[in-house]
Amino acid sequence: MKRSILVVLMAILTISLLSGCNTIRGAGEDIEEGGQAIQRSTT
Repeated sequence: MKRSILVVLMAILTISLLSGCNTIRGAGEDIEEGGQAIQRSTT
């Protein structure tokens, strides 16, 4: 019983970490695009 609970908790932790990485990556890409737009507008 304890082992199955541990497996479920590890799965939830893994999924949450992976989804967090995608969110951070998306935010980084948005910030980068914003910076590129600023650079284009100054030239």
